Amino acid sequence: MTAATPMQAAAQETDLELVLLADASGSIDAGEIRFQREGYATAITDPDVLSAIANTAYGSIAVTYVEWAANTAQVVDWTMIDGRDSAGAFAEALLAPPRQAYGRNAIGGALLDALRLIETNDIDGWRRVIDFSGDSANSYSGPSIATARDEVVAAGVTINALPILRPDDPGRAQGGLEALYEERIIGGMGAFVVTAENRASFAEAVRRKLILEISGLSGAPRAAAREQVKSR
Repeated sequence: MTAATPMQAAAQETDLELVLLADASGSIDAGEIRFQREGYATAITDPDVLSAIANTAYGSIAVTYVEWAANTAQVVDWTMIDGRDSAGAFAEALLAPPRQAYGRNAIGGALLDALRLIETNDIDGWRRVIDFSGDSANSYSGPSIATARDEVVAAGVTINALPILRPDDPGRAQGGLEALYEERIIGGMGAFVVTAENRASFAEAVRRKLILEISGLSGAPRAAAREQVKSR
């Protein structure tokens, strides 16, 4: 298989364009930034995830990793993943860069930046998905979540969500974060929520969510598609 490389000028066909939109707001410290990146790196190289990619119509997906806060930062550029080598290269590239997103939540702006990255790349994906993760549904600046979500969905892009529960912070962890993500953030065809209940289950939640997205198994109604991943 080929190694991970940035997209070339000519449009490339693939099964899925996927923006991994990860929380880097003020509630996420440097250790948690590293932990999240390691979770995504572990998930993208998982054998079951690679099998899901191999079984798509094109045998590949295009992925970029973006961190969001008051601003957004593209940590890893669009990369075609078609097997173990390219997935490993993406995972390695994900761990090295310094933190570049800071400040309080601007979720609407983050969703619109993710849409822009999809619409301005040189990829022709059969499906287009924004994979949003975070530990809060609050947004303090920029476009409203509702306005941004409507624009993303109108463009034919699905938003799935990964709420990260924080048992040490009842204001978020016990305050219905999953329901808020279902109500305010996800949208588009087959949109769904997969929950990371704690740090121990984070990588497994990401893995499970990626398999659903890559396999195109997210077409059920929201309530039926809602998944919970419990710590092992």
